[in-house]
Amino acid sequence: MTGVTTSSIPLSAETYLQVEAQLEVEQHLPSVQSSDWYLDRSKFIPLRLEVTERKFLRLLDAALNVSEYTDKIDILTHSSKTKRIVAQIKELCAVLSGLVVAADYKVGQELFQNRDFQSNAEFFQDIIELGRRHKIMNPEKMRSTYGKLVYMLQDSQIPEVKEMLEFSCSKKIKTVYSVLENKNGLAVLQDPLVQTATLEITSEGKSRRQIQSEIKQKERAVEILTRKYCTNDLQPELIRQCLYSIGDNHAFLRTNRDPCDKMIEHLKALFDPKRAENGYSLAIQSGHHGARLSHGHEKQYQYVLQSLTLWREVLHEMFMLWTLAEEDLLDDGNYYRLRDTGQGLNRVQAAPRVSRVMHTILHRAQQRVGHWVGSSVIHLGDHNVPNALMFIDKYTQIYRILLPITTTLSKLPDLACNPSINTFIESTFGGIKEVTKVILCDFFRHAFDGSGSDNFFDAGSCIDGRLTSAWNWCSQMEKKPYFPIFLLTGFMGFDGDF
Repeated sequence: MTGVTTSSIPLSAETYLQVEAQLEVEQHLPSVQSSDWYLDRSKFIPLRLEVTERKFLRLLDAALNVSEYTDKIDILTHSSKTKRIVAQIKELCAVLSGLVVAADYKVGQELFQNRDFQSNAEFFQDIIELGRRHKIMNPEKMRSTYGKLVYMLQDSQIPEVKEMLEFSCSKKIKTVYSVLENKNGLAVLQDPLVQTATLEITSEGKSRRQIQSEIKQKERAVEILTRKYCTNDLQPELIRQCLYSIGDNHAFLRTNRDPCDKMIEHLKALFDPKRAENGYSLAIQSGHHGARLSHGHEKQYQYVLQSLTLWREVLHEMFMLWTLAEEDLLDDGNYYRLRDTGQGLNRVQAAPRVSRVMHTILHRAQQRVGHWVGSSVIHLGDHNVPNALMFIDKYTQIYRILLPITTTLSKLPDLACNPSINTFIESTFGGIKEVTKVILCDFFRHAFDGSGSDNFFDAGSCIDGRLTSAWNWCSQMEKKPYFPIFLLTGFMGFDGDF
């Protein structure tokens, strides 16, 4: 196992994955993490925003909302693209400046008295950085504005644009590791108490008393670490902020990764891989019910298991993948091409860093499940997934598919407590267990059947095509016989807040 790394050079993605894989082997309990795990993982965990930063975040979001950046830049025209980019970036900065002045006149006057963008480069870098930081930690936020922001930063890296702007818009994102390293406080992450201080407390299967006890233990651990490691340079509030940021990462994993674990548990608990239960076979046939693949029960079971396992692994490493995605997008030596991909004009750009790590993650998933069914092609930098931003957007949607399903299934026992609803379930499906199996059987069959596109290459069994099929299944939810059950549990759709 790799030892504790305390250099200022971030651990490479491949080395980080090797360390984590080794820790999984050595630690039989996944809830128990070593100091190495926190030290290495913190290099990819953004620092939580402070209250004062959130005010500027709202201003940035407002400025991006009114910006027509991509409408003006990503078009085919004979005018100079460099001049259009510079004009749009300056316009965004001007709108942002105006909003800052309107929000706090005194601060605005101090910042913009010279009306010179170059002299306020650091201010613009800071505001843009906190927007990126917020988005990584909250993928459901800034859904219509983050793309504009990243594409603007991507264009600002072009040498000709840099020369005309005379300042850079981009800076490195603040992470828990970089902040603590700068303050000589990495020892915080190596303290055994950090696990208790960053624990994700859930209510499932626990009494109120037990939950309150865990909350008190967590608060006590935070205070002990704060008092133990605070110095003149490392303030107590900054230590708390770092610990809460790691806790935010755990919350992200619970919301995004854990639904994959629950679906894997349902698959293993309710379906036998070797023998298909009468009426609940997972077998699919190409051409039937929109399927583009032909799998027997056992083969489809393995196909679903490996797909869910891969999604789980990707989401477990999402913060690292997001960091690498931004590095690929903002690499000034990695140019994009504006191309019609069949879904309008898109920026097609290679993503070597993300691609390399995705292949490592895929290999890890293949080792975990054993035999691999279907294609292992990863679309990245082509017409299916044009660039790293599209890749990130694609995989951050997984919880929007799985979380409503796991939520509905978890609410079924409570639903059956209502005599009228229970009578409906009994008469229509045969009971709670039966309706659970009906829902899961349909999902495991038709959310993984290669459908969702007009040709086999774009959907099928490739790594990204599996997600395409799942979204296609979601689009047909209203036609399902069990749709009323979803509505009775409070289901609002696959694209909202849950």
